Amino acid sequence: MEETTVKHPRTFSRKIDPLLKTNNDTGFGTNAANYGGRFINRDGTFNLRKEGMAFLDRFSIYHSMLSMPRWKFVGLILVAFFAINVFYTSLYLAVGVDQLGGVIATTPWGKIKEAFFFSAETVTTVGYGRVNPVGDAANVVAAIEALSGWLAFALATGLIFGRFSRPRSFLVFSEFAVVSPFKDKTALMFRFAPYKDKHTLTDVQIRVNIGLKMQKDGSEEYVYYDLSLERTKVESLPLNWTVVHPIDEQSPLLGFSPQDMEAADVELYVLIRGFDDVYSNFVQQRTSFTYQEIKFNRKFIPMYRESLDGKTTILELHKLNEYEELKQG
Repeated sequence: MEETTVKHPRTFSRKIDPLLKTNNDTGFGTNAANYGGRFINRDGTFNLRKEGMAFLDRFSIYHSMLSMPRWKFVGLILVAFFAINVFYTSLYLAVGVDQLGGVIATTPWGKIKEAFFFSAETVTTVGYGRVNPVGDAANVVAAIEALSGWLAFALATGLIFGRFSRPRSFLVFSEFAVVSPFKDKTALMFRFAPYKDKHTLTDVQIRVNIGLKMQKDGSEEYVYYDLSLERTKVESLPLNWTVVHPIDEQSPLLGFSPQDMEAADVELYVLIRGFDDVYSNFVQQRTSFTYQEIKFNRKFIPMYRESLDGKTTILELHKLNEYEELKQG
């Protein structure tokens, strides 16, 4: 999922406390003119396209096979299986169906089907036995096909295992962040929750950075800050976590209006890391919120409740994005 935002023509002119420490270790540059859209997509991927080298040098087959959607992976396996058998069927037809013993079909289409299913039996090493190669050319083709079948299924098995065993965080984030009253001030908030029943994260840590486009020496530059959070770590994450950044004197967002956020092209960068007991490994997930995804005068509503029998707690994931509007006062 690739999302982009359009730069606002206004120039951000509000002054930020110069004593606030900037963060120069985000990995992003400061030249605002060279960036297009958001830095990080909502799914955690970087909004980046690389050029200057050949496509095959940049393309990672292994990563693509591990990260593509499940339906695409299954479809690709089926297409590859069909294509392999079509290729070897054409070779059997080229050397002559008469070199395949046991063929009973008399029509051209029937012979093609028998050669195709013999190929499927050979590549999977099933070998039912009715049709078998009797000529030298057919035996050579069958031997090569059997070898390629072993290799292909070994690769497919490895990829399937890699997809199942690849550590993932299984976190779902709210579609937006909100600016809400917090104690005697206001705060920027967003929330997330684990959505798999058995995947509970422990020792969960979060870090949130913010990027602002500002005027400096007559040109626009991005400036980055670490946002202080009410809590940066929890021991376990069975329920949702509402992340809170108090907007106080230590916040670069102090006094910001929605128009200021738009002019500054605000984007929050979120990184979460925790230990997953199922994988017995650390997992992490990124996401971001742009100024278009920050809503003022909103408050998230609770998303967990007690069950009717009072014996368990129910996490209502469908309420992750539900909020109530607050009166402006």
